[in-house]
Amino acid sequence: MRFVRSVASLSVLWLLLVVPTWAQQRASLSGFVRDATTGETLLLANVVLEGTSLGTATNNAGYYTLTNLAAGAYTVRATFIGFQDVRVEVTLAAGEERRLDIELSPDDVALEGVVVTAEAELEEENRNLGVQAVSTETIRQLPTILEPDVFRSLQLLPGIKAASDFSSGLYIRGGSPDQTLIMLDRTTVYNPSHLFGFFSPFNPDAIKDVRLYKGGYPAEYGGRLGSVVDIYNKDGNRNEYRGRLSVGLLASRGLIEGPYKYGSWMLAVRRSTIDPLLAALRNADIANIPEKYFFYDINGKVNFDAGDNDRFSVSVYAGADNLEATFFEDLDIDLVYGNQTLSGNWTHIFSPRLFSNFTFTSALYRSDPVFNLANTDFSRINRIYDNSVKGDFEYISNERHSLKVGFWSGNFIMRLNDTFDGNPSLNTRIQTFYSALYVDETFKPTGEWQVRTGLRANYFAEGDYLRLEPRLGLEYRPEALGNVRLQVGYGRYYQFLTLITSELFSAFDVWLTTDDGVAPAFGDQFVAGAKIGLNDGINLDIEGYYRTMEDLFVLDPFLPDAAGFDYEDLFMRGDGFAYGGEVFLEKTEGRLNGFVGYSFAVTRRRFPLLNDFNYFSPKYDRTHDISIVTNYDLSRRWRATVAWVYGTGQAFTRPNGQYKLLDDPFGNASRDVLVADFNAQRLDAYHRLDFGFTNIGRFFGFADYEFQIQAINAYFRKNPWFVFTEFNDDGTTETSQVNQIPVLIPNLSFSLKF
Repeated sequence: MRFVRSVASLSVLWLLLVVPTWAQQRASLSGFVRDATTGETLLLANVVLEGTSLGTATNNAGYYTLTNLAAGAYTVRATFIGFQDVRVEVTLAAGEERRLDIELSPDDVALEGVVVTAEAELEEENRNLGVQAVSTETIRQLPTILEPDVFRSLQLLPGIKAASDFSSGLYIRGGSPDQTLIMLDRTTVYNPSHLFGFFSPFNPDAIKDVRLYKGGYPAEYGGRLGSVVDIYNKDGNRNEYRGRLSVGLLASRGLIEGPYKYGSWMLAVRRSTIDPLLAALRNADIANIPEKYFFYDINGKVNFDAGDNDRFSVSVYAGADNLEATFFEDLDIDLVYGNQTLSGNWTHIFSPRLFSNFTFTSALYRSDPVFNLANTDFSRINRIYDNSVKGDFEYISNERHSLKVGFWSGNFIMRLNDTFDGNPSLNTRIQTFYSALYVDETFKPTGEWQVRTGLRANYFAEGDYLRLEPRLGLEYRPEALGNVRLQVGYGRYYQFLTLITSELFSAFDVWLTTDDGVAPAFGDQFVAGAKIGLNDGINLDIEGYYRTMEDLFVLDPFLPDAAGFDYEDLFMRGDGFAYGGEVFLEKTEGRLNGFVGYSFAVTRRRFPLLNDFNYFSPKYDRTHDISIVTNYDLSRRWRATVAWVYGTGQAFTRPNGQYKLLDDPFGNASRDVLVADFNAQRLDAYHRLDFGFTNIGRFFGFADYEFQIQAINAYFRKNPWFVFTEFNDDGTTETSQVNQIPVLIPNLSFSLKF
């Protein structure tokens, strides 16, 4: 803690000292942008001075700053997607530091179902390289398998792939799920999933903002090779008490929020409601139905406004799955797995130019599967304990320079304990201190050019690893081409964790970490893109990328038994690379809106003893992906939504044949299977059509209702999941295909907002 306090003190002192004295003769304008109906801060809202080239976007706290302004009169314009524009006339005196908080009202048309947006030239952060934001309204509207889901909505974007209909894992630009940093209110969430990976634990009713960095992310984030998903809970309504209740086939959700004397609060709960269906199936003597299964999520947040310049909040999340089931006649499974997070946040404004945020986080991930196979027990305990403190400082000196510096330090504990038939087979516990310092500078030398440089230093005590991560981004906005942005970026990234993914249930996934003799993985990313704003709310994004992955470490699958091996000997090291291109065409205005996404992608891995140490395609390598999502407002009360996706078939390994020793001196009667190159074949292509209808209105005059009718897999596509090949005694073979969702699945949901 002494180290953390020293870093924080030096950071603040340095920032205060670099304020130039001439800046006192210039004016500044700063404040929060909020939703007028709820008081929620709006992240990435745009604030511009009309008639000038000056503008900015609100940060992760909804705060904006415009500095180095000449004295005089200005028209301040604030915009945000789905809200009415606001214009405010201000007159600034020389040296004045004006605090101007702005409230935006939801657009009347948007409340009736039409999505509107600010003009393309006003968008700032959302048009940065690799950045994509997804609204919670979009998540709720998309046709979904029984329950709206954040991750399944992200899987529709170009560059993001799904392993199957039964997985909500994010495979982004050739990376596995563990290469994506997932944060909820600035706290790391480990392996977030429900229903064995069917969907994520993030309740869309409780979520305010979802931001995705697909690659080339800035220096304030670190610890993962690939990407970042940054999620923020709602603060709670600051003006009135509100609630929302949703009833669905799989789960039901409820949310209440409201103000109190010093701020606001929010509480959201979700629980599976599949229990009656499971009971009916058991009574019908259907095999392999769990004796017990349920999941739950609890999100809560309390905000305390200590003054205009100080705000405190405490955010909690708890979620878990609980299963007891008998599969076949002699296999019993009992498992509990889930996440718990706690974050305390203090936002302090030192001055209009200097903004700070301090966060104290605590995260727990647990996975406790227990198997009983033919009266033989196998159990596994996997734990992650992560407690940390973070500090972020943002200094805006003038319209050309902005600076971010910060630190993130904590204590990390990983436990993995396996037992077989009552005897320990693996017992590992690693505890380590970790720390990171970063600096991120944005410089605009002219109105057409922007340069973003960054450096992050990571320290991992277990193994004494110190690693530096440089970042660089360039943007060019040629005036002759209008609303066009040309962008390139580079970054070096390190990862100190790895997730051993189970092919069965995500609850059986295992987190492992670096240690003495197990160096962290690292990789470089190169990204280039063009963002083009067209007329009538149409945006076109084109991006290409190339990334490397070095020193990847996974459990050695050829070890017969982990017992007795040193920790560093449990791993197999490898490398990989990925490259591709993405096109995203989006229409955000009018009765007909939506997007079309296409991605071309190649990803490869290489490990010793696999495929003769040649590169192979992991199962989530898909060359082509297409997604089409459209919304059409049929009337003031009815909306239709259609989503169609296509993807190249997944890679798999097909057996070539088998052999058996006819005169085996050891009497071995088993057959040995010959296989082709690892993952050298492809399953059939994947494609699926989903559609839904939404009806909105008033429910007996006291609440707004929303009724959804949806159809998943509308044309009964039998997309393959696995292929099994069986060899008969007569030498013939039989191939069988296990499909994903093979039939049309209907879904009904009813929500009340009061």
